[in-house]
Amino acid sequence: MAPQAKQAQLVTIRCLQDNYAYLVHGGGETVLIDAPEAAPILAALAERGWTLDQILLTHHHADHIQAVAEIVAITGARVTGAAADAHRLPPLDEAVAPGDVIAVCGETAHVIDVSGHTVGHIAFHLPDSQLAFTADSLMAIGCGRLFEGDAPMMWDSLSRLNALPAETLICSGHDYCAGNGAFALSVDPDNAALKQRLSGVAGGDLPCAPATLATERATNPFLRVAELAPALGMAGAPDAQIFARLRAMKDAF
Repeated sequence: MAPQAKQAQLVTIRCLQDNYAYLVHGGGETVLIDAPEAAPILAALAERGWTLDQILLTHHHADHIQAVAEIVAITGARVTGAAADAHRLPPLDEAVAPGDVIAVCGETAHVIDVSGHTVGHIAFHLPDSQLAFTADSLMAIGCGRLFEGDAPMMWDSLSRLNALPAETLICSGHDYCAGNGAFALSVDPDNAALKQRLSGVAGGDLPCAPATLATERATNPFLRVAELAPALGMAGAPDAQIFARLRAMKDAF
């Protein structure tokens, strides 16, 4: 059963092979975050008798937007995404920028710049319900590959997310738990919290998102750069440089 937000109701939907989409329901409204695949999303709405009002898009990659047209045609939902990415997103009803505050399910949602995986990637933080939709920036036991941005850009993005309250539920875009967990253990082998988090892995696949930011801080190597620096021979190095080393190691893992 998916974790429940304190205010709005949260539903996690598995899509494609390893994507996550999310429904948030509250304040008389239902909002979808990212649209990888129409069928499971429409099924989740129908099962609950919910009418979709809005789609929030985090970034332009096909596995996050490819079902928008079909879902909009059926539901009439409005589409919100980054103004900076509008040229490569589906048509937007509302274009937003980092720092904007928008209404979502009867509460406020803060738009955060999390560029790195792509330039123009945004996250949505709902402080009342303690939810952050981070897609392919901060992920379960990992972070997104740097397709467009560089390591300092991604480190800045992760630092912004890491400044959120510890109880914030990090709702990331993929279930890469097995691969991310294996890499994390390779660089942080004595981490008891990480071992405990991975102890339920069955068949090489553990759905380990969403998870609280506190859990990510304890188990995610990309939020533990200072702790891992001595083992990397980088004690005293700037955090962004340590992060760059870890990201390069993960790419080669």
